[in-house]
Amino acid sequence: MTEPSATGKIAIAAPPEKVYALVSDPGALAGMAEEYEGHRWVGDAKAAAVGAKFRGRNRHGIRRWSTLSTITDADEGKRFAFEVTTFAGLPVARWQYDIESTDDGCVAVESTWDRRPGWLRGPTSLFTGVWNRDDANRANIAATLARLKTAAES
Repeated sequence: MTEPSATGKIAIAAPPEKVYALVSDPGALAGMAEEYEGHRWVGDAKAAAVGAKFRGRNRHGIRRWSTLSTITDADEGKRFAFEVTTFAGLPVARWQYDIESTDDGCVAVESTWDRRPGWLRGPTSLFTGVWNRDDANRANIAATLARLKTAAES
């Protein structure tokens, strides 16, 4: 896998299992994220597991859109990741949360890979209102990680 297009990390004074529980719950994650604001499970899925799918609701200002996510990694206390596609099944992004235990709790790393084909970047930027996706994601990751730290340490 290539280097992520945006990433960030933060030290958290909480056990890795607590941090994992927060990032692997799409409902809890919506309360911490910048653009992602909610979900509904697709098919028989009711919880985070490899292969489970959820429809994500996203917003940027007045713009709103939906995506389909498939969970690819669900290693409790260590890694949670999902691949995002458009409603038509076109690749959008991979989001990954890596958690490493430390003496004081853990370090959480949030990363994303922009998976959009070149021809799709213009239309999706027009639709979402975000023209520099990597810069926006870096700022969003910093905000999400700060909220994750607050939630996990409370």
